[in-house]
Amino acid sequence: MKIPDLVPDLVALQAQRLLRRRRVVHGAVRPRVRAGAREMLCFGSNDYLGLAADPRLIAAACDGAQELGVGAGASHLICGHNAAHEELEKRLAAFVELPRALVFSTGYMANLGVATALLDRHDAVFADRLNHACLNDAALLSRATFHRYPHGDVAALERLLAASPAHRKLVASDAVFSMDGDIARVPELLALCERFGAWLLLDDAHGFGVLGRGGRGTPSHFGLRSPNLIHMGTLGKAAGVFGAFVAGDETLIDTLVQRARPYIYTTALPPLIARALLASVEIIEAETWRRERLAVLIAQLQSSLRGGRGRLLPSETPIQPLVIGQNDAALVLGAALEDKGIWVPVIRPPTVPKGTARLRISLSAAHTESDVAALVDCVNRLQ
Repeated sequence: MKIPDLVPDLVALQAQRLLRRRRVVHGAVRPRVRAGAREMLCFGSNDYLGLAADPRLIAAACDGAQELGVGAGASHLICGHNAAHEELEKRLAAFVELPRALVFSTGYMANLGVATALLDRHDAVFADRLNHACLNDAALLSRATFHRYPHGDVAALERLLAASPAHRKLVASDAVFSMDGDIARVPELLALCERFGAWLLLDDAHGFGVLGRGGRGTPSHFGLRSPNLIHMGTLGKAAGVFGAFVAGDETLIDTLVQRARPYIYTTALPPLIARALLASVEIIEAETWRRERLAVLIAQLQSSLRGGRGRLLPSETPIQPLVIGQNDAALVLGAALEDKGIWVPVIRPPTVPKGTARLRISLSAAHTESDVAALVDCVNRLQ
């Protein structure tokens, strides 16, 4: 029997201008990178605080490699849970001001781990329609009944929660939505969860390090603490390294250690990564100028980018999406910017809804005001 032919699927993606291609980047993550044969001013990285190439993190990783080697050697529950992992988990818990934290290899794995450990087919998940794909996959893999409510529609969520007969309920939401850059209505979400006895799984991938007191994240931004809150943060964006964590109460973390399959059945992070992350958390907390610089750059972009074919979405975060609409128009503008030596990723469906193709501008504390001025000048000329 012949195997299925995949070529027509690829041809169809190409015809719709939806075929994705990778680009090889040479060197460290910085505002100016070499992609292929040319240097580009890049506005695509999630390195919001400019820490990915920080010499102190590099030194911590090198020292960790010298002392601890380059691999953990096993999963956490076999013999791979190093003292560096333990120290990092305690530091993260203290930083986000929650009782315990558990380190995962990625944010995707963390969300899968939480949902599948806490829920089964008798339960229900309630998710914002613009959530990241990993939260949707987590809901599906949990086997719980999966409800999606319109983006930011707290009243619709309330109706769904009130009507649900589920044994356990979990509301899942991005804290900062990765393609729009807006912040979820977290106080209202948490109030509903407390009222209906639900957990709130808050994916703080783009808020941790950027929002809140000392960069503690979106719950701190709103001044929120609750046993209903499950705080997931990633460590490869603002923190500049790799990995993720889930923070919450003692019982939650104990349950994840026993039941979260993406935690149990994978090799632990290299301990050298934990050492680099310990250095990163210290810098995030101490160097407030990084978040202050971001605020200046965001204000500069929003005040100087003129309306044209694109529409800049309202966002107080480093994610500044310029919605163009059709795929072809977005690709043309992205290519024109590349010709000028400026790289802004073009985001198309299915990552974003049909008809909302966009340039996803990501700002970093490592950018300068001159960098932003160069971007704005080019976009204003080309629109």
